Parts: sequence; structure tokens; C-alpha cells
Amino acid sequence: MVKRVRPGLVLLAALLSLAAAPPCIAQEGPAAVPAERPIEAFAMLPRFSGAQLSPDGTRLAVKTRVSDQQILAIVSLDRPNHEPAYMSSDGVVDINSWRWVNDEWLVVSVGLADRSDGQEVYVSRLLGLDRRARVLNRLAWHRAAQTASDIVWVARDGSPRIRFAMQTAFSGAGLWPRVVEADVSTGRIDLVVGSRDNVMNWFADASGTVRMGLGYNDERGTAHLLYRARANEDFRTIARANTRREESLPAPALFLADSGRAIAISDHEGFDAAYEMSLPDLALGRRLFGLPRHDIEGILPTRSGDGIAGIAYTDSSARVAWLDPAMRQTQANLDTTFGAGRAQIISWNRDRSKLLVLVGGPSQAGAYYIHDVAAASVSRIAWLHETFRDEELAPVSTISYRARDGVEIAAVLTLPRGRAARGLPVIVMPHGGPYVRDEERWDWIAQFLADRGYAVVQPNYRGSAGYGSHFADLGRGEWGRKMQDDLDDALAHLAAEGIADPARACILGASYGGYAALRAAQRAPALYRCAISYAGISDLNALVRYDRNFLHSRGRRQWLEAQAPDLREVSPINHIADFRIPVLLIHGERDVVVPVSESRRMADRLRAAGKVVRYVEQAGADHHFSRGADRLQFLRELEAFLDRYDPA
Repeated sequence: MVKRVRPGLVLLAALLSLAAAPPCIAQEGPAAVPAERPIEAFAMLPRFSGAQLSPDGTRLAVKTRVSDQQILAIVSLDRPNHEPAYMSSDGVVDINSWRWVNDEWLVVSVGLADRSDGQEVYVSRLLGLDRRARVLNRLAWHRAAQTASDIVWVARDGSPRIRFAMQTAFSGAGLWPRVVEADVSTGRIDLVVGSRDNVMNWFADASGTVRMGLGYNDERGTAHLLYRARANEDFRTIARANTRREESLPAPALFLADSGRAIAISDHEGFDAAYEMSLPDLALGRRLFGLPRHDIEGILPTRSGDGIAGIAYTDSSARVAWLDPAMRQTQANLDTTFGAGRAQIISWNRDRSKLLVLVGGPSQAGAYYIHDVAAASVSRIAWLHETFRDEELAPVSTISYRARDGVEIAAVLTLPRGRAARGLPVIVMPHGGPYVRDEERWDWIAQFLADRGYAVVQPNYRGSAGYGSHFADLGRGEWGRKMQDDLDDALAHLAAEGIADPARACILGASYGGYAALRAAQRAPALYRCAISYAGISDLNALVRYDRNFLHSRGRRQWLEAQAPDLREVSPINHIADFRIPVLLIHGERDVVVPVSESRRMADRLRAAGKVVRYVEQAGADHHFSRGADRLQFLRELEAFLDRYDPA
């Protein structure tokens, strides 16, 4: 996808000291109505995010806040009082992900602006970065086209080797990626598997053997699966599917040590669950793990990479079901120390004797800790939010209600702390995606609104992820229709319970949630006093046109048309006369997920029709609130808008 990026982002290596303080657990108890906290506190970027522990357990690779941006850092856990060291990436990049390869080296996935046929495009690349951040090796940058960052394997023998898929041209044969092996310490590249027509995705086993390729033909609407059992064999097609008939291919999620066996995630019993799979016939066998009301989300492999250590899933919040006995016992010990559900094992060293643990919750920003398993000790590394530290803010819970057609909907509810949950002003805040979901977790926007006195409800409307295939299918064809009913029915439920004052309701969303906010303002203006859209979609047909120059755009258009059969009818921009409530539009000028034209055109049409609208375009901002200044501007605009049209 085409993307422009903000300037000035550099790779940072900071050798920081370990603050070895005992864990601090917030105590429950009655609380008076607190004074409003500074708006700057909620807008502040987290000090640390996305931390990963090195294989030897001595360092963290983590994004940290520096000068109002998040920069990659290497944090030394065994060298206290060392001054930070900086290193430029000698290029303007987004740091998208990172991963330890061995004790000395990381691989970093970055995105940056490039040009193709006179147009600026967003490309992905890989860097080898040493643990002191003194060396940066560009991995095949001179050979790569748009995508060159799909890591399919990382060595587990201590060598600095990875394998990744990369495109070598923007069209023609080079459009289909090949798999190469890279030595991240030298930048050397060797071909492993050549490209195959229409095959965009490759999969390797724990030894690094590329075992499978997934192909898709956009013109025909067909998919096929290539397979081989060993590196010295040729690939052969073992399955085909017609995607226009919604057929799918049951690809393995994890190859086991036995080349004839794998683990697959399948929803053939209604919910995503883990099953044994035989190869190459792709036959599903014994069910290994599943939940009665929720999908599983992924498999955490064993140290060898060819077995299951744990299963990630989300019910009311994100969790891991540990199948490894030692990890299961460690999790139980952490639950005893911090309280059930408050400690999440994020990362671990090679032998899992040291664990990185995130302790917090939906009402608490939390902190990172290092747990030494043998010593049975826990040491805090850093608060994620220095202002809030371990303070408990607004309480968060999961509720459920029935939509008007009887479908059960789960929602996350955040209530103002210290206030009676009666007759509160309410903000309905639908998530983006829409095929994602909300859960009980720290949410800076919801916490800010609750601090200002609002109840915030985040419905997981039909079509949201995590609730099984039937619930997902209920959203098919219902963009702007029954998916909107589910949002309106959340408001009706809270009013019936006496929690919300239905005469004091607004709707706020970002991305698809921004679309839902605009659709609500157009479709049900009698229910809401105002609507706020951040990076929202206003014209679905225009979004399709924006997307048409990218690979597989035809398939994505067909998918979108299945979700909203009449794109024009459910696009708010085509119903300007229906708007009767004030609208706030905010959009990042460098948003490449939803182009800024979606909000520009919407603002122009509303103004021309004499509607009440405020449009704020954030110069240099992206889709994801990557800069603290953008968060602060958003919250200030949000607060001023609500104070004027729906004061708490």
C-alpha cells in the first residue's frame, strides 16, 4: 500500500539502568470523586511498549518515548547508571517491528518512502541491528521492491540467520516474492526458494525449510496451496479453493517435528480452535484446545519451535492458556503475587528462566517487570506511565445486552471513578476494523472521557472478531445497517439500566469506528447530541477507488461489496441532508489507511449544506496516533467539542 511517512524518526539504543524496586499492587477501596487529571497526562505516549527480552536475558528491545515520539531502544538490564547512546538509521523510517535473532543481533522491520513510476510509495525493509546499536545492515534493500520484510524463519542455534520473503519488482515476475536467507551480522543474502506465479505467502518449519506457499489469482478468484515435505523435493499443489464461493484452505499454523504432522487453527466447529493435522492431505484430527464461546488467536511455540507451549486467546481480556507445565506453574505463581489476570508474560529468554511480565489492567497503565524464576524474584523495570504509575483509574467491565433482533452483544463499559452509575452522560465508542474487537485493557481515550465524567461503552457489534464464525457472518452485508443497530441498542440498554441519560449521548470512533459515528449522525440523529470521527470513512466507493491500484484490490472490493452490498446507500457523504447534529472531523494529513480526502470532502459537503461541522487536519499525522502532540491535539479538540455540545 502507498504510504508517506513522518520525518525525523531514528533508531535509538539506550542502555538504561534497572530500577529494582519491589512490585506495588494497587488496593481496592472506596474512593471520593477525584479531581480531573491534566489532559497532557492522558495524551502522553507510553514510556515503553512492545518490549522483547534478549535470548540471554540481559537486554530489552523496546520502543521508548523520546522527544514526543516512540523510538527503538536497547535497554541493558545488567549495567546500571549507563548513559544513553544514540544512533541514526541514516534514513527516514517507521519502525514497525523487531525481533532478537541471537544474543548479539536483532532484525528490525521498517517502512519508508520510496518512488516507483514517479509516485511516492511506502515500502517495507529489514535491518540487522547489533545489540549496541553501532551497526545497521540493510538486508537486500538494493534488490527489493515494495515488500521485503516478511520473515518466515529465525534460526534457533545462536547463528545470526533469518529467512524472509521479498518482492524484487513492482510488476512482472518479480512481483511474486522469493525467499532468501540473510546473515543479519553481515548483510549477506542467498536465494532459498524462487518466486512462483501468484504465490505471495511462504511458510517454513522450525528447521527453516520452506514447506508451503499460498497462492491467489485475483482475476479468477482462486487460491491454491503448494507443499513439500523436505527441502530437496519439488513443490506440488495439494489443495485449491474458489474464494468467490467463500471456500478457504486449511493451512497449518505450526509444523511439528514429524514432517507428516502439523497444528492447524480451524473454525469448522463454530469457533477457531487448535487441531492436529496430517500432511499432505490436510485432514484435521484431534482437537487440542478450544473455547466454548470465543476463538483462539494464536499458538505460542516451544523453545524448539515444533511444539505448542501455549495458546493465546481473549475472552474479557487477553490471556494465554499455558500447556507447558513449567510456564503454567509460573503463571499461577504470578497470579498469586499480583492477582489473577493482572500479570501477563510478554517475553522470555532462551531457557525461560527470566521472564518479562506486564503487570497492570484496564484501569491501570501498569509496569514492566523481570521475573527471575529460579530466584523467585520480581524486579520492576519501568512504569509505562510515570504520571499514573500504579494508580487505579476508571473501572472497566464487560457487559452484555440483546440487540433488537435478539443477538447477544458483548461490550466494554468504562465508568467515571467515584461517581454513582446513574444517569451519566454517555459516549458510544465503536472500534475500527471492523473485524477486530474491544476488550478489557488500558484505553487512553476511554480513560480520559471517564475522567471527565462520561460513561464509555465499546460494543463488539456483530461482525467483530473473536466470537466465532456465526457471529462474524452476522455482520455480512450489514455495514451501516444492523451493525449500526447494535451500537444504538447499547445506548438503549444503558438507559434501561439507569446507567446512562439517553438525552446526553454522543458517538465517537476512529477508522471504521469513524464511519460508524458518521453513519449514526446521518441515520439516527435523534439518539445522539453529537458525533466525532477520527480518520473515518465517509464514501465507501471512493475508498474502493483509492485501493484499486494495489495488489489483490479486486478481491478486496468483492469482500467489501459483500459486507455492504450497496456502497452508495450506506455511505454518509451521500446523505448530507439527513445530518442534524454537530460533527467533529479529525484526520491525519499523512494517513495512508484511510486517505485524508475522506474527511476533507465530508467537511466540504457539510459546510456547503449549512451543517454544524468542525474539521481539524493534523499536519504530518498518521492513522495511529504515533506522536504525542497528535494525541494531545485530538483530546483538546474532543474536550472542547463535548463541552460545547454535550457537557458532562
